[in-house]
Amino acid sequence: MSRQERIRQILQQALEPRMLVIHDDSAQHRGHGGWRPEGETHFTLEIASAELFATGRVAGQRRIYQLLAAELADGLHALSIKITA
Repeated sequence: MSRQERIRQILQQALEPRMLVIHDDSAQHRGHGGWRPEGETHFTLEIASAELFATGRVAGQRRIYQLLAAELADGLHALSIKITA
């Protein structure tokens, strides 16, 4: 299973978002810190979750980072996160 699929599965199971879009931006970061030739190091998340939105932007982002801690420890370098209701 790819990292993108694992991220999707983790977030869907934990948050049941109304909408979840995950973009692999790794190619745009070629040669930058954390980049790996195999990719799947830099992602943009767009997530519609009433639960996350209600907690506020910073708390919502912290929750996502907590859920993805294992991925971050295993090569996921960067996330850009947009949370909507």
